[in-house]
Amino acid sequence: MEVSALQKARYGYQPKLPAILTRPVSEIAVELGEPTEAVADQADLKGIFKHTYGKPIARFVPGKNDKINRKLTVGVILSGGQAPGGHNVIAGLYDGLKKGNKDSRLLGFLGGPSGLIENKTVEITDALIDQYRNTGGFDMIGSGRTKIETPEQFAASLETAKKLGLDAVVIIGGDDSNTNAALLAEYFVDQKAPIQVIGCPKTIDGDLKNEHIETSFGFDTATKTYSELIGNIERDANSAKKYWHFIKLMGRSASHIALECALQTQPNVCLISEEVEAKKLSLAQIVDQICDSIVKRAANKENFGVVLIPEGLVEFVPEMKQLISELNDLMAHYAEEFGKLSGFEAQAEWLNKKLSPASAKVFASLPVDIAKQLLMDRDPHGNVQVSRIETEKLLISMVEQRLGELKKAGAYTGKFSALAHFFGYEGRCAFPSNFDADYCYALGFTAFVLIASGLTGYLSSVKNLTAPASEWVAGGIPLTMMMNMEQRHGSKKPVIRKALVDLNGRPFKTFAAKRDEWAVKTSYLFPGAIQYYGPSEVCDQPTKTLLLEKGR
Repeated sequence: MEVSALQKARYGYQPKLPAILTRPVSEIAVELGEPTEAVADQADLKGIFKHTYGKPIARFVPGKNDKINRKLTVGVILSGGQAPGGHNVIAGLYDGLKKGNKDSRLLGFLGGPSGLIENKTVEITDALIDQYRNTGGFDMIGSGRTKIETPEQFAASLETAKKLGLDAVVIIGGDDSNTNAALLAEYFVDQKAPIQVIGCPKTIDGDLKNEHIETSFGFDTATKTYSELIGNIERDANSAKKYWHFIKLMGRSASHIALECALQTQPNVCLISEEVEAKKLSLAQIVDQICDSIVKRAANKENFGVVLIPEGLVEFVPEMKQLISELNDLMAHYAEEFGKLSGFEAQAEWLNKKLSPASAKVFASLPVDIAKQLLMDRDPHGNVQVSRIETEKLLISMVEQRLGELKKAGAYTGKFSALAHFFGYEGRCAFPSNFDADYCYALGFTAFVLIASGLTGYLSSVKNLTAPASEWVAGGIPLTMMMNMEQRHGSKKPVIRKALVDLNGRPFKTFAAKRDEWAVKTSYLFPGAIQYYGPSEVCDQPTKTLLLEKGR
């Protein structure tokens, strides 16, 4: 396989590990704390997870571990969207297994969870893993969004695990994938099958985090990649001085990516969905906020700027949130009836009768292209696919209309030309930053220690991430501890709670203290490309979000 010079150089990078994981593996013991509770809906979750609810937090400490040198056969799954560093999780898991016992085996399930259901595997060997160390993407074994949720799928997964002689399955995924991991762990225990399940926290969206999971892997690399592009656009805008760039950023419901990119690049406007919801801002009020910056900058003869828009914004605007909620419920309950309708006009007429009067009015007011995007196929959880809604174009259209009104009233004399961008896939498979390369390798090695120590139903955890890697703290967090019950496909389901932007947290408050200045004054920062070689302060720094959250 032909490789680039950087890829070849990255093969040789040796990820840094927490000090505890550099000891001989037989000297890594597991210390268990007190029983835990879920973040909400404890009684419901206790009923669903009869065998695995309330497990204690696991922490690694120096000590004797007689179990760790057992010969193991482990299966690994990449689940959901790509995130930089996935290959290094597998590398850390593989190296850990081989240090524990050279005869241990690691099998990769092909194409995500469906590989477990359908028994499609490849054995991971030295030769295979060495082609993917410290590289982006999930192409070593592929990924998928299949959910293991029906009795038949659970039974097929158990049959595959038994056929392969698996001791454990590692699921590398986001909140939904790790909810699946928790359900699979419970099922195996219920079936008296001695097959452990361990999860690893993956998502560029940054919404899988809590006091024990400080960040999900991939967030660091993706935000640095997007920030480089935003910085390039800011410099271009300040050079050409004639365009407003509206940039939508991937991130699902949460605005973590938009906030981190704003902290790195200092754009003129950055919308935060969680604030929009908290203040109950309408679309018109959001448009007025953007126009306020445009008008003030035009008065300074600066008819250019940059606006950052989180992917999930429309879900947080009160009138849009209500509309989307109603659409999701209608799609769940009348899927067959809706599917028989031919053409947008027929769909709109049907919806006008089913929606509440307020939501029907909002739907009718939307540009046809945006309205059509709200009716596209739902995601696997029955929800509207926000990434396919061109919020940036909706806002440009509304801003143009509002500026026209202001011009007629003599309140605006500038020129407005806008360009729309969506940054998403550009960041999901980037070469992982040193931080993500190290963090992911540590997560994989930690998953091995959890398995070798006999634990199941845990998420691999590495904490204290703003310190040097040698001071990171490794262990495991019970998956049920992070769960609550949410409405999915019209019924309540157990899910790991998404972490949204905390409006009282230091990252948001730091941004909020400066945004009025950035709105008027050109204050752009240009982060440049991710650096892999050089001083630690350039190459190994975590995100500004993480530094601020940890008081750095």
